Amino acid sequence: MRYIPNTAEDCRQMLERIGVETIEDLFSDIPEAVRLQRPLNLPPPLAEGELLRHLQSLSERNTRADSGASFVGAGAYRHFIPTLVDQLLLRGEFLTAYTPYQAEVSQGVLQAVYEFQTLICQLTGMEAANASLYDGASATAEGALMARRITNRDRILVGHSVHPEWRQVLTTYLGKGSVVEIPFASTGKSDLHWIKDHVGPETAAVILQTPNFFGTLEDLGAAAEIAHRSGSLLIATVSEGLSLGLLQPPGLLGADIVAGEGQSLGLPVSFGGPYLGFFATRQEYVRQMPGRLVGETLDKQGRKAYVLTLATREQHIRRERATSNICTNQGLCALAATIYLTALGKEGLREQALLNLAKAHYAKASLSRLPGWAVAFSGPTFNEFVLKVPTDPQVILRRLFAQNIVGGLALQRFYPELDRHLLLCVTEENPRTEIDRLVSVLERK
Repeated sequence: MRYIPNTAEDCRQMLERIGVETIEDLFSDIPEAVRLQRPLNLPPPLAEGELLRHLQSLSERNTRADSGASFVGAGAYRHFIPTLVDQLLLRGEFLTAYTPYQAEVSQGVLQAVYEFQTLICQLTGMEAANASLYDGASATAEGALMARRITNRDRILVGHSVHPEWRQVLTTYLGKGSVVEIPFASTGKSDLHWIKDHVGPETAAVILQTPNFFGTLEDLGAAAEIAHRSGSLLIATVSEGLSLGLLQPPGLLGADIVAGEGQSLGLPVSFGGPYLGFFATRQEYVRQMPGRLVGETLDKQGRKAYVLTLATREQHIRRERATSNICTNQGLCALAATIYLTALGKEGLREQALLNLAKAHYAKASLSRLPGWAVAFSGPTFNEFVLKVPTDPQVILRRLFAQNIVGGLALQRFYPELDRHLLLCVTEENPRTEIDRLVSVLERK
């Protein structure tokens, strides 16, 4: 009863007041057939020290991303995060209420969100960004819904090279009937000829990810031209946010909506979350944007002030007019990304991205020289790439894991046709010695 401070007498008085005899009577609406009729099968309680040791022993059974060499990406990227990011997040000034509805007492939080929006616009080359969404997958799906509202069309063309789990979320949001997948070519890019043949007056948007799930850079400019010719929108999705520190912004290539995952901008891999969805668009479409938008204005005394400018959500307007049921933003994660991007600055972010590019290309060249190994796709890549391997990828991964190396992702799980292919990721966190060791282990017979 340590965590339930009610005494037996307290319970008796409460039960008497509401007119029942036992606590069991409170569960009378639940059929007895599905109710547990015995005590929980739990071990006896432990002293605090014993419990901490037990939990520590359980945690040591996990393999952490930093406990050995890791070459896994696929939507979750291990990057260096300056210590000041976490330290500033712990400051009391950022401990606020659930959500900043009352602008007069939330100026610091609103300013931080405003700065985040500004940084996302600079990264994506767009004119307006929202205060963040839950993750890259939900942001992509919200982009498709937004495109439907803008165009009054239903059909969505999405690259088969978009993150498989993001495509699953997209289908959950929109339904299978309205989502058509674009095949990829031998380059690893989406087939532009197929898009040209299948985009039409019923198409609301074309969705491409760059770098895509294979790590290959898509030709957004050509795709935008094809989509716009039919009155459709181009939605560019980004799962590796750090790539925006080096690659040309999607907005400058013709994207109408940019939806992505900001985990690599100051957030740890952290067992898969919480992550950070970012969302940006052109000014002409801003009233159809989901989520909330923070704006800058002047108060009655002429002082700079921050306000919730646009919040076309169910909580604020009639449900049938709402653009989304997104009820909040990833405030703490967005703040982490803001601190991270500010700390690195434009040149620091570019330098970090260049390190990823250089190390990944060194690894790709080294591994592709192994007997039976080959680069699977000819398109340009950033920090991920696919290799065709001479044997079962799972055998290779188990062999590497025995040497404390997490050797990538076997693509057969998501792409049965790529049954002998490995997706590998190399970031600035992989020193050259780790890459050379990976190659050395694979060279052994």
